[in-house]
Amino acid sequence: MSSDIAIAATFEIPPRRYPDLQSADLFRMVIEGVVDNWGIAPNLIDGIMVGPSNQSTGKPDVYPHDIVINLLGGHARFMETINLGGATFSVMVGRAAMAIRQGAAKAVLCIGAGKFTKPGAGAAEEMVKMIAEPDFEVPYGAYIPAIYALAASHYLARRGATQQDFARIAVSARRWALRNPRALMHSKGEISVEDVLASRLISEPFHFLDCSVPTDGGGAILVTSADIARSITAQPAYLLGYGEVHTHGTFSQAPDLLETGAVVTGRAAFAQAGLTPADIDLVQIYDAFSYTPLIMLENLGFAGPGEAGALARSGALDPGGRLPLNTHGGLMSFGHTGDTSGLSML
Repeated sequence: MSSDIAIAATFEIPPRRYPDLQSADLFRMVIEGVVDNWGIAPNLIDGIMVGPSNQSTGKPDVYPHDIVINLLGGHARFMETINLGGATFSVMVGRAAMAIRQGAAKAVLCIGAGKFTKPGAGAAEEMVKMIAEPDFEVPYGAYIPAIYALAASHYLARRGATQQDFARIAVSARRWALRNPRALMHSKGEISVEDVLASRLISEPFHFLDCSVPTDGGGAILVTSADIARSITAQPAYLLGYGEVHTHGTFSQAPDLLETGAVVTGRAAFAQAGLTPADIDLVQIYDAFSYTPLIMLENLGFAGPGEAGALARSGALDPGGRLPLNTHGGLMSFGHTGDTSGLSML
């Protein structure tokens, strides 16, 4: 289990509201953090992968890669903007590895900056126009929580799970956030299953505490060859396995709501790494809502169909459990910075 590709450096802005900063300001903070904290010469970076910026405001930057290349001083042999929602940063790592192996770059900076407007400012309407299916979702007033809620309701009906199982995911996320001073909800105290179920209903079956917490933020990871990574840090994070598949663009077009692309990508990544789910002792899963970790745990092979709820109830996903989940606090308690959120998991 060796790899020729590694993550050599990381930097992240704490998730907070930054009302006076624009995406360009956040990008600048991230670049300075990577360069200064790790002693990296800017001209080492010859590849750039940028996530969408300002998308969660409903008014995304059209060319975020131009902002980044200007801040770096105009030196890149390879450059892309990738917009794949919560999967953006994990896909960036895979694409960066491809670029390095093909000789297109030697050090690829994967960077993002996310901003959310205040609730009620109209961004939700603009966002749903960008990401929802125009014929089968948008005309019926679908919002992101409602779209996920339909899939979650299907999961409850078919897999025998309960809203208490969803709530248990939120409880676990908060327990991890209490251990992470950088988490947005670090100082908010522990929550119980009863607290989650008593919080106001957002879209059946989701209550307020089943949902992620929108905030601003940003960060970057530097992907390099293993040799370069070892010259930067004594503890590189090696890429052992990677999988990628694209099954559908919107929930209404999904071929199967109970079997996501994670079934394919998980098998591919495990096979490449020579590992199985039983070998893994930490899992980071996108959790915009409390339902998503449950379906992903099952699709990735960490639990059988309908068994992820019992896994959550057992405490296995909590601090001290056998399969820690989202140890930074997840999007529900660390903070959801839009398409940059995948960075905090990496």
